[in-house]
Amino acid sequence: MLAEPLPELDDLWQSTMNWCPSETVRSRFQTFYELILQGNQQHNLTRITEPTDFWEKHLWDSLRGVFPKVTQSNLSAIDIGTGAGFPGIPMAIARPDWEITLLDSTRKKVKFLQDTTKALSLSNVRSIVDRVEQVGRAKGHREIYNLATIRAVASASVCAEYALPLLKMGGLAVLYRGQWTDDEATALEQAVTQLGGKVEDCDRFETPLTHGIRHCLYLRKIEPTPIEFPRAIGIPTQAPL
Repeated sequence: MLAEPLPELDDLWQSTMNWCPSETVRSRFQTFYELILQGNQQHNLTRITEPTDFWEKHLWDSLRGVFPKVTQSNLSAIDIGTGAGFPGIPMAIARPDWEITLLDSTRKKVKFLQDTTKALSLSNVRSIVDRVEQVGRAKGHREIYNLATIRAVASASVCAEYALPLLKMGGLAVLYRGQWTDDEATALEQAVTQLGGKVEDCDRFETPLTHGIRHCLYLRKIEPTPIEFPRAIGIPTQAPL
């Protein structure tokens, strides 16, 4: 069964991000959508399968977190807890000059990601199965990335502990959230200070079709992260900073 075509909505891309997908990018988005639908038959990848919902809640939402905030060329990014590849694969499709590492602890999902990026001919992506607490201490990953994204994984302070150790000085972490409260903001500020970062911005916006509220938190790495972070597997979620 053929998948329905995704909506194009070029005017919304342009008005919300000052960017519009090329024909090549649009074609890859469609293929990615079809691969997700196929993968969903074997793995629980996403409940969002209707084409307009997929466009808004996966493709648009993924890129709204980084466009137009991040304009650097040829950067190195890591997507933590990527799941079915959001926001990492849309980023890799839209920005072929970016080198994207997809990180997830579930082996079946990483196998799906590896098959998917091969089918999409994305040479700028690598997928690894591991726990972020271990990766954050590994020589080949610690403090080497320009950008870290983390979407719907844990509380914001836990996400900060996962992301900031992976960033080089001046790097940016993007935390994707739904609702956002003053209490969460206070807890995040306290955690980020311990991790060598600062909260640079909190961006509140609406999704363009269903007008759902979203927030993106932007954390800038301004000092080296102390060596004790990230803490051992499970500790960040059990005892958030």
